[in-house]
Amino acid sequence: MAGPTGGTGPDLAGIDRVNLGFIIAIVAVATIGGLLFGYDSGAVNGTQAGLQAQFNLDANGLGFTVGSLLIGCAFGAFFAGRLADLIGRRTVMIVAAVMFLIGALIQGLTDTHTLFVAARFGAGMAVGAASVLSPLYISEVAPANIRGRMSTVQQVMIITGLTAAFLVNYFLAQQAGSSLGEIGGTSAWRWMYLAQAAPAVVFLLALFLIPESPRYLVMKNKDAAARKVLTKLFGADVAERKIGEIRGSFTEGHRPSFADVMSKKTLFRPIVWAGLILATFQQFVGINIIFYYGETLWRLAGVSEAVALERNIISGAVSIAAVLAALAVIDKIGRKPLLLIGSVGMAVTLGAMTWAFSGATADAAGNLALGETAGLTALVAANLYVIFFNFSWGPVMWVMLGEMFPNQMRGSALAICGLAQWGANYLVVQSFPGMAESIGLVGTYALYTAAAVISIFLVRAFIKETKGKELEDMQG
Repeated sequence: MAGPTGGTGPDLAGIDRVNLGFIIAIVAVATIGGLLFGYDSGAVNGTQAGLQAQFNLDANGLGFTVGSLLIGCAFGAFFAGRLADLIGRRTVMIVAAVMFLIGALIQGLTDTHTLFVAARFGAGMAVGAASVLSPLYISEVAPANIRGRMSTVQQVMIITGLTAAFLVNYFLAQQAGSSLGEIGGTSAWRWMYLAQAAPAVVFLLALFLIPESPRYLVMKNKDAAARKVLTKLFGADVAERKIGEIRGSFTEGHRPSFADVMSKKTLFRPIVWAGLILATFQQFVGINIIFYYGETLWRLAGVSEAVALERNIISGAVSIAAVLAALAVIDKIGRKPLLLIGSVGMAVTLGAMTWAFSGATADAAGNLALGETAGLTALVAANLYVIFFNFSWGPVMWVMLGEMFPNQMRGSALAICGLAQWGANYLVVQSFPGMAESIGLVGTYALYTAAAVISIFLVRAFIKETKGKELEDMQG
């Protein structure tokens, strides 16, 4: 049952069905955190009109209200990385589930803007924590030769959450007549937030059914507990060998800290800079404008609320298909080739969307309208863009951040990269409403196109392949 000690890890054929089933089960639980992120992103997509009416928001106020979750995400990702080294991966995820549940309920019930923003910030901390800990946890329990596929499930769950929220929003809006209509005396847009409580409860309860990460347990000198988990995962022979390998990857007597990721000459170590490139450019290509503002974007392009929500559902469906395709090939062709394919595809499709919006006209009320050819081009390009993203940068960034750092620095490096990822996310989302007003959709999408082009050269120069390598073999 013992697999090779080098790059490929335990052979899949050597893992019995019970152990593989256990791995799949705990991965499914861990990635519910991704579903929460996706669900919130999709839920807020249909609540723009309700937020503006309830809290009397202008474009910048709407951007801040929507983006307050992302500020929380940045803080949550940063502190979760370090807390995960102090109190455990699973424990931090449990705290995150509780925070998200409370935040969802307050967002759906409060009439006070300050309290709404505070609840959204708290929910954001939970989402940020789960976003970095889910791939970290998965990478620490999955065999190297299927780790990419298992970690990609995180993105599958994000898109599943998005699509579920799009569907719920669509049917709530249909039932109430619009997002501003009422169901049972409560506005439909409020129900869109309250519905987030259901997956939060599922996540919280399911976390009590999975074990702590064996690598964390070894780091805390809890070898007996780690041996028990590894034995259930891979069998007794592999478990004993893995404990020795994990122990050897830590400097004896040294506690992981932020000093592990620092460099006197370049501030951070090269591997951390590579992680920062992945974390920030995943956002600079503008993907979350479609996630967060898809309904608003299509209405800017001249379609009705109902049609805009329908197009969100289409985007969610094609996203799931694209991530499943990535899941099938990521452990075969590798991470870096997928990133390059995605960068080229996004550059082309974003350029097509920029061209389509350049021909938009405005009616007497100032609403944008696209001609038949431009409208079809925008719709096709937007969905192809979503496909390229979810076949590449969407899942691959999370996979690589969870696996590319050495054990000694994984928590600290993830804290820094998670902060940068959510900070970039916030910057893009906060700036979109104002940019759409000042430089228009053409100028805005031209900037996203430029970021996609730049990412091609950065990937080629700085990103190293991690396919099939054991976590203990990662170099910093």
